Amino acid sequence: MEDTDLASPYAAGDERELEAALRPRQLSDFVGQPKVREQLGLVLTSALRRGRPPDHVLLSGAPGLGKTSLAMIIAAELGAGIRVTSGPAIERAGDLAAILTALTEGDVLFVDEIHRIARPAEELLYIAMEDFRVDVIVGKGPGATAIPLEVAPFTLVGATTRAGLLTGPLRDRFGFVGHMDFYEPGELEQVLRRSADLLRVPLRPDGAEEIAGRSRGTPRIANRLLRRVRDYAEVRADGVITRAVARAALTVYDVDDLGLDRLDRAVLDALVRRFGGGPVGVSTLAVAVGEEQRTVEEVAEPYLVRAGLLARTPRGRVATPAAWLHLGLTPPRTGPDSLFE
Repeated sequence: MEDTDLASPYAAGDERELEAALRPRQLSDFVGQPKVREQLGLVLTSALRRGRPPDHVLLSGAPGLGKTSLAMIIAAELGAGIRVTSGPAIERAGDLAAILTALTEGDVLFVDEIHRIARPAEELLYIAMEDFRVDVIVGKGPGATAIPLEVAPFTLVGATTRAGLLTGPLRDRFGFVGHMDFYEPGELEQVLRRSADLLRVPLRPDGAEEIAGRSRGTPRIANRLLRRVRDYAEVRADGVITRAVARAALTVYDVDDLGLDRLDRAVLDALVRRFGGGPVGVSTLAVAVGEEQRTVEEVAEPYLVRAGLLARTPRGRVATPAAWLHLGLTPPRTGPDSLFE
């Protein structure tokens, strides 16, 4: 880890290839999510001993927590092939039928954002999950006929960031449902040390601790920040990532000590300085920061709420006292604070 002359084998590679290279290959290499790992390990081991594909698996949780990695691991542990697609890409039942009929026995079908699958395709999926067949409709009107096609036994792995949007019939057809939680800083440090070894980046313990504390409990963010800090260390330091180097690098990339980025701080700043801490509607807040309302709701708000800096109330978004303090301001004694007394 201390050899600063070692160049990263992925230094000139594509970012997507680099991210894929950092994914764990086996369940034993997967860091964090101990309950899900234990439960999933039992499901896979049992299926291997019985010589049959395991039950269909549903993984839910915020983006970047490892749902795709677990899907890849499931296929690897089973020694099976994997077909990857996404809910938005399956617009018609015929699209799904083409995918299903191309599977071979034991394959894993991974559908990301499965809650966004089109309803006709979802209804076709019900029969495929239970009976391993699909009914293809030939013709139109009264003369239409359904031709049943056999589907090789497979395992569906669905991933969703919005479990509440899944329909009941689809959710009930999964034999195993795992919820992915945000990571603790210590777990993220393990992720960073593993990634640093793969990238051959000299990472000191205090540097890993600094990056982990700003990674918002998300391994994907931790790995992304590690790569950016690596760039800074190679160009402006001696290549070794220490706490001081990590702090300087993340300051350049506009990531503060709580992991807030430019958009997060813009939302807080507008809420506190322009609207006196709220309450204010999210559409007004989005206009104030020059972003789409959906971007504010889905990108900035979830972490701000989880960090205790912003609250959603019936009257609108409100900055908590912690938000004022984070911006270096004194919370008012009256007004928004009264909502939290």
